[in-house]
This record gives sequence, C-alpha cells and structure tokens, in this order.
Amino acid sequence: MTTPFTTAEVRHAVELLASRSLIRLVTEIDDNGAIPPRRLAGILPDLSSHQLRRATETAHAHGLVRVAPGAGLELTEQGSELADLYDAAARWARRHALPAPVCEFSSRVRHVLDRLARSLATERADGLPRPFAERLPSDEAEGDLVRPRTLLIQWLARNPQITRVSEPEPAA
Repeated sequence: MTTPFTTAEVRHAVELLASRSLIRLVTEIDDNGAIPPRRLAGILPDLSSHQLRRATETAHAHGLVRVAPGAGLELTEQGSELADLYDAAARWARRHALPAPVCEFSSRVRHVLDRLARSLATERADGLPRPFAERLPSDEAEGDLVRPRTLLIQWLARNPQITRVSEPEPAA
C-alpha cells in the first residue's frame, strides 16, 4: 500500500504523533474514559504542566479530543483510531522486544512510528519499499509490521491535516 504523502509530510506527521505527551494523553483517555481538565495533572503526573498543555492543545487542534460537557476531555473518532494505531504499534514492538525488552509504552510506539516513517520515506514510485539499512530481527517481524504500517497510512489518509507542514511566516 503506497502513501500519497511526501517524505516531509510523513516525517512531520510522525513527529507530531510520536510526542510522548500526546501518546500518554490519547492512550489514557482511550483506556480509562474522559478526563476532567482539572484532573489531568493528577492522572498524568509524569508530564509537566507545559507538556500537558501542549498535548491538549495539539489534540484539540487536530481533532483528536473534544470537551464533553460534564465529563471532560474525550476522544473523537479520529482520536480513537489513533489509539488503535498506538496499540497496534506497541503490540508489535513488545512482541519483537523493540526498542528494548523492557521499556515504556510510549517508547515502543515512538520506535515503531519512527521506523514506519523511515520506510515510507524510502518507498519507491512502484510502491515497493527500498531495502532498509536497519534490518529487523526476523522476516516474521517484518511481516508483522504490515498491520501497523497499514493503520498509519489509512489514518494519515483520513486525517491529512496532520501531514501539513506549515510554511515559516515571512519576516516583516
């Protein structure tokens, strides 16, 4: 499955999606339901107030969360689909003990997203990946990566706003 996005667009999207604080916010809401905004710091104590604010602003700006009256921050459909992508990526990484046999959920997700971004960036015009310098531990691991890769491409196709690389504003 090929991607209609440029290398810069894929890298921009993955950089945004691989943010540890965004991963933590999305997966916490996915796992436990809506979070009242005033309880964010207590529920995600490992994130600074700056990280929480930035993750929340990013999630709002890209349509991943919304404020449900009386409930707090909840995932939108796009946010739920992103949580599914994060879960698939983490399962793949855990199964293949990457990036290390023991590590955080967000580290696993970031490792897989980075790997997928590099593979999509090296995809040839015919849709086949170019040989990747960093080989996976086994052919089975390579084959298992198809699901997270497909989920990422489908998610990006449904959410192209995430790939938009903003142009720097001209100096006055």
